[in-house]
Amino acid sequence: MAVKTYNPEPFMDFSHPEIREQMLTALKKVEAELGRDYPLVIGGEKITTADRSTSINPSNKDQVIGVVSKADQALAEQAMQSALKTYDMWKEVAPKERARVLLRAAAIMRRRKYEFSAWLVYESGKNWGEADADTAEAIDFLEFYAREAVRLSEEQNLTRVDGEDNELTYLPLGVGIVIPPWNFPLAIMAGMTSAAIVTGNTVVLKPATPTPVIAAKFVELLEEAGLPGGVVNFCNGAGSVIGDYLVDHPKTRFISFTGSKEVGVRIYERAAKVQKGQIWLKRVIAEMGGKDALVVDQGVDAREAAQAIVTSAFGFSGQKCSACSRAIIHQDIYDEVVAHVVELAKPLTVGPSHEEGVNLGPVVDEAAYKNILNYIEIGKGEGRVLVGGGKAEGNGFFIQPTVIADVDRNARIAQEEIFGPVLAIIKANDFDDALEIANSTEFGLTGGVYSNNRFHLKKARDNFHVGNLYFNRKITGALVGVQPFGGFNMSGTDSKAGGYDYLLQFTQAKCVVERF
Repeated sequence: MAVKTYNPEPFMDFSHPEIREQMLTALKKVEAELGRDYPLVIGGEKITTADRSTSINPSNKDQVIGVVSKADQALAEQAMQSALKTYDMWKEVAPKERARVLLRAAAIMRRRKYEFSAWLVYESGKNWGEADADTAEAIDFLEFYAREAVRLSEEQNLTRVDGEDNELTYLPLGVGIVIPPWNFPLAIMAGMTSAAIVTGNTVVLKPATPTPVIAAKFVELLEEAGLPGGVVNFCNGAGSVIGDYLVDHPKTRFISFTGSKEVGVRIYERAAKVQKGQIWLKRVIAEMGGKDALVVDQGVDAREAAQAIVTSAFGFSGQKCSACSRAIIHQDIYDEVVAHVVELAKPLTVGPSHEEGVNLGPVVDEAAYKNILNYIEIGKGEGRVLVGGGKAEGNGFFIQPTVIADVDRNARIAQEEIFGPVLAIIKANDFDDALEIANSTEFGLTGGVYSNNRFHLKKARDNFHVGNLYFNRKITGALVGVQPFGGFNMSGTDSKAGGYDYLLQFTQAKCVVERF
């Protein structure tokens, strides 16, 4: 397969008039399509049900994005049987041909890039820049995993001995359940799904509850790219109704999950139980969030460090598992950095995500809105609110970017994942103390250090226990193939999405030996 070397998809610069106009045009196009019905897709058949979920615009609670059919357990079973039947065919398709479907899908998405970004703006509340980055990452996953599947299918390097032919091949596992998150409803959903199918597996895709329309659009794209019916079965529905059912199913071979620690742990526990008729141990690939910290050492540019903190904390309203929710600052530079954080956070604008130039859109739904506001009230008793501290105006789930300083390292807002625009600032006695604070949570996803001290950077390199560690830059925005992404401890199984070993989790290795 002769394709160009993989490179990450470039981001759009909306200050260019032509790019800006194309985004405005896409927003108008998508707005005209809001409110439509979307069926389930099982075995290539479109199924409309009486029970449906309504997706709303978090920037405007009165605006319906789409109405999506919901599966019950009978339809979940139908999706499983479709995936099982199709697996017998799909596993025999040459890896290069499976990869070509992904490359075709990437090409179509690239041509419709503004349109997909516009759907993200309306359904997930991402501003223009965050939506563009999400779409670009989805394209990257399709491109990267296509090439990786081909590489894995080639002859593997083994130690050779006389008189024998030894061969190692990577086989697909079977039927997988893909349960993606709402915060990267295109990129992560596309990455999880494409990794599973390009390695020869078939999938039951249960989209995130707040963002099912984007998943439906992706399934339409796969069909347009030539993916046979039944390889991906679009099965929207409640976790309590079909999620547990599919996780427990004896024919489920693996579960690929991205979401909260609580749900991830529950899936891990259920998957560990061997059901009647089950002849394998289910595999779980999980990414479960974090309580990420950016450590600021003495002797650095305080404003530069503050900019990295603010960018990492408030991008997409803090709704990233990689977001900086703790700034841990050396006491000698504490006041200076805090002052710059306040200076940079105060002017941030909050508003409808489709409006040009908005810094923070809404949080995703009412449940998140109430939870974050509750944590802000807790934070008022655990520190000093310097910026924000409550709701923002508008007919959506808008929350002010909130900065709370002088927080104790063991405070709730310093330990518990909030998943919103709330930053806790903690003072450290010295660099060793800062590292100890950074490592003091149950999570271990991302972290960062601002320091000019090479010995301190080396110490962090060795002892800051996270899966993705960044020096002297923001701690969000991992690029596919550049910064493989996944964390330690309760942040998940360190699955390293976008990495050169990620596809191995969707395969099983078989060694065949022939003596001559």
